[in-house]
Amino acid sequence: MGVGVSVSGILNHCRCKFGSKLLRQWFLRPTRDLAVLNRRQEVVRFFSCPRNSDSLNTLQSSLRNIRNIPTLLRSMSLSHTKVSDWQGLYKTVYSAVCIRDTVRSLPQSIQLFQEISEGFSDDLYYIASLISRVVDFEGSLAENRFTVKPNVDPAIDEKKRRMMGLSDFLTDVARRELEHLDTRIPSCCVIYIPLIGFLLSVPRLPSMVEKEDFEIEGLDFMFLSEERLHYRSQRTKELDDLLGDLHCDTKDMETAVMTQLQTTVLERSACLYKVLDLSAELDCLMALSHASQEYGYTTPTLANHHRITLRQARHPLLELCSPMFVSNSFLSSETLGRVKIITGPNSSGKSIYLKQVGLIVFMALIGSDVPAKEAEIGLVDGIFTRMQSRESVSVGLSTFMIDLNQVHTHTTHTHTHTLHQTLETAVDGDELVFLYQLKDGICRSSYAANIATLAGLPPSLVQRGVE
Repeated sequence: MGVGVSVSGILNHCRCKFGSKLLRQWFLRPTRDLAVLNRRQEVVRFFSCPRNSDSLNTLQSSLRNIRNIPTLLRSMSLSHTKVSDWQGLYKTVYSAVCIRDTVRSLPQSIQLFQEISEGFSDDLYYIASLISRVVDFEGSLAENRFTVKPNVDPAIDEKKRRMMGLSDFLTDVARRELEHLDTRIPSCCVIYIPLIGFLLSVPRLPSMVEKEDFEIEGLDFMFLSEERLHYRSQRTKELDDLLGDLHCDTKDMETAVMTQLQTTVLERSACLYKVLDLSAELDCLMALSHASQEYGYTTPTLANHHRITLRQARHPLLELCSPMFVSNSFLSSETLGRVKIITGPNSSGKSIYLKQVGLIVFMALIGSDVPAKEAEIGLVDGIFTRMQSRESVSVGLSTFMIDLNQVHTHTTHTHTHTLHQTLETAVDGDELVFLYQLKDGICRSSYAANIATLAGLPPSLVQRGVE
């Protein structure tokens, strides 16, 4: 489905990815279900009213934060949750609660509003509150892993308290360790390395060349790194037994909290899927109402009959590209005639008129308002067009035969509920001023010479054609 200067481009003002995806499905699958269309129309009509613009802006602002819920839940079920996933889920749930609270202040006689008010259950608020209380987003981003806020788990708080006071404590330990080292060693420090534990680190002396020179009585050599030697001493071993692997223990405990939080969210995931479906529908309908308000559309009257009545109808795209657009009406019924033959010179607007009628009917069948002053549209089950001939040597048919085959397809695959659009051959004329206004009757004059002149053909060639 294209964007830009297209029907999709002017209607798709969706704020979330799933709204755009659902609108695409509506474009690919227009419906004749009057109940569905009425459901959509009442929402579009509500938000098209200027006095409801504040609610529209508030809801669209919240819809921007709705994330890919199925992907988030799938990551949780596989325990592949990242910090960004928790952020996305929290924003989604919090925004869903804001949407529910806003919608509850709107008329509950509108079916979609009622479903959102009831379907966005208190489970959403529970999930949002739980994530806010447990997840330390600032710390998680700094460490690039899941971290827990204070006062969630006393054991984790105690581990972190020890980690925070570890620097000063290890400085005191290093000072006492230096007293028992060779006087040639000017300084030392005690460091903590996750998964390895506590080590005594001393600078490498000039006399320490070979590995045998690294041996120090009472110390177990571990490794050399950046001109510093690292050892285990009796005191560092005691620290390992006393404090353990603080970092890894804390990480494991926080992972257990995350797993428990994931389980809680997954147990209440049904409400999240409902958020996705209803939010996408709301997003689509607010996008359609935004277009209706911006471009001056009107709500069509839909019914199960064979009439199509359009008053002062406009082409939804050409009116945006042309400094002046002439509107035209369209009447089709059993009494007013259901087959229309349109004649006129080239560039007089026949194709635009035909496409205009087809696009308006199409827009009505997705629930959108339409570019017309008034519109009454009978539900059709197909729109067949024949705007140009596509020739091919491999087909082995003349252009005329190709046209006849297309007409045959229209007549054999359609019935009384189908809209036919056929482009009649234009009659050309003499010194033309295009008014682009549809009139009853037929074009009785040939304007071929003037059309050829407007097209830039040499005057001598035009004169020969006239003769």
